[in-house]
Amino acid sequence: MKDLRKQVAYLQGLMAGMDLDPQSKETRLLREVVEILEKMAEAIHDLHEDYEELEEYLESIDEDLYDLEDEIYDKDEDEDEDEDEDEEDDDDDFDDDDDEGDYIEVECPKCHEIVCFDADILDDEDVVEVTCPNCETVVFVNEAGEEDSPAGDGKEKKVPAVEDSSKDTDDI
Repeated sequence: MKDLRKQVAYLQGLMAGMDLDPQSKETRLLREVVEILEKMAEAIHDLHEDYEELEEYLESIDEDLYDLEDEIYDKDEDEDEDEDEDEEDDDDDFDDDDDEGDYIEVECPKCHEIVCFDADILDDEDVVEVTCPNCETVVFVNEAGEEDSPAGDGKEKKVPAVEDSSKDTDDI
């Protein structure tokens, strides 16, 4: 850019040093061409400065975005790893018979699907009904619900036998 501005200044000096008739058409033409070249060189110089500022700003945004992506994706990856570990632990709870027995398995009387639910439901004071996710049939009602339900309401709830998952469930 500096070279372009220097070259235009050189042309202006040459034109001023020439012994030209100020009233001739050729002199006026050369003067206009040099003035236009000077304006173009200034405009290109201004554009170049704006470009450099924009490039610095863009690099700043890019760095900030990189930091933000790094922070977000690292958290997401950590959470995904934690969830994967949790899912593996959950799968282990269903697969291993030697677990603490935190889950209870019940066979649905309608579709014969095995329904697993948390053993803490047994201790719940409120009426809790466990339904089969496959056919929406009630497969278990906690004991508090059986004791509190009036006998003459016409609704008899059949509750299949509850088996603890810590026992052998091969025969289900």
